[in-house]
Amino acid sequence: MAGTDTIAAIATPPGRGGIGIVRLSGPQTRTIAKDMLVRLPGARHATYAKFFDAAGQPIDQGLVLFFPAPHSFTGEDVLELHGHGGPVVLDMLLDRALALGARAARPGEFSERAFLNGKLDLAQAEAVADLIEAGSESAARSAMRSLEGEFSRRVHALVEGLTRLRLYVEAAIDFPEEEIDFLADERVTQELEMLVRDIEKLLASTQQGVLLHDGMTVVLAGPPNAGKSSLLNALAQSDTAIVSPVPGTTRDVLRERIHLDGMPLHVVDTAGLRASRDEIETEGIRRARDQMERADRVLLVLDDTLGGSIPAEVLKLLPPRLSRTVIRNKIDLTGRAPGIAGPPEATEISLSAKTGAGLDVLRRHLKECMGFQPAGEGTFIARRRHLDALRRAQVYIARGRLQLKESRAGELLAEELRLAQRALGEITGEFTPHDLLGRIFSSFCIGK
Repeated sequence: MAGTDTIAAIATPPGRGGIGIVRLSGPQTRTIAKDMLVRLPGARHATYAKFFDAAGQPIDQGLVLFFPAPHSFTGEDVLELHGHGGPVVLDMLLDRALALGARAARPGEFSERAFLNGKLDLAQAEAVADLIEAGSESAARSAMRSLEGEFSRRVHALVEGLTRLRLYVEAAIDFPEEEIDFLADERVTQELEMLVRDIEKLLASTQQGVLLHDGMTVVLAGPPNAGKSSLLNALAQSDTAIVSPVPGTTRDVLRERIHLDGMPLHVVDTAGLRASRDEIETEGIRRARDQMERADRVLLVLDDTLGGSIPAEVLKLLPPRLSRTVIRNKIDLTGRAPGIAGPPEATEISLSAKTGAGLDVLRRHLKECMGFQPAGEGTFIARRRHLDALRRAQVYIARGRLQLKESRAGELLAEELRLAQRALGEITGEFTPHDLLGRIFSSFCIGK
């Protein structure tokens, strides 16, 4: 499914560097290469060359790599010009390629063409972007496993099982004259049970992959001067937020991204919760409530030197149905021992943001809240859309099993199996709406 036009882009990040790369892909690549380089370089060999403008004057010099179709990243003819990494030079090279008939590539269009030409499935294409954006070694290794096809192989194994069962069920429906009571066949029940177990295992692994990709959003909330900003700085191990004994220092939302054993943790510091007539502080409190409503978990930070329960004015400002953990801060002043207590829905952690005592307990608690396990062999990176597709497939399979058990309805079972297979196909791209493809590849960087 080769593209009808040739695309070009600067494939290295903006700014100055020792090397900059301009990449081309498409049917006019060979012609453009001959115009810019005088001759077409050998296939898959790094060749030194000068890069010429329309007047025959050299723009730059460097290495050239030519990958003829179909043995290239996109499946089309691909040319890479490795020149000097100055913005002006790279813009001149790109402008020359565009003047010779190429057009500027959209974000992610090279990866999109690789997908459309069968070089990668959709999960692998997304893994390309995830590998580039990886914020930790664990995330990078997991993205690489997805790029190598680990996730796709497990999805395809599920699809194979569904296909086999669908063939058997639909054949029995289509040929009733054979007088085979497939509904009474133990094989159907056994294969359904096996599919249920396999999809549960893949769901658990995918949940870990989503955590590696998206992480967890934690909001620090509580009354003024409880030590929220100090806790943010302690978790981030940097002076991100201003710490002051003056109440109301934090009036806007502060964000910091850190990692817990590879899991991204998005920590949000908010304005102190209290009744206020100050217009700016009131807006800060409104933003704090908005962040709490969207958080995976809220850490309600209290000053342990004041003792007692959560202040009434704070409780009134908390959104309903909040997943929260109470943090008893400043135990270095009260002498309380660091630790954790209470059931999951009412957990309290005693710590000191100033000395660091109890921070390890908090880190373990946050990972447990999300069910996160450190990435090991076989862990792959995943996205929320993958999790959604797997959950829908799980629902369809469960409904099909129920139709078989209660109604003995073979046609309804076959339909549920078809829907489950279609949901799984969205992960790798066999059944993917065009608008979803647009959203996925638009999040990629230009040149990839």
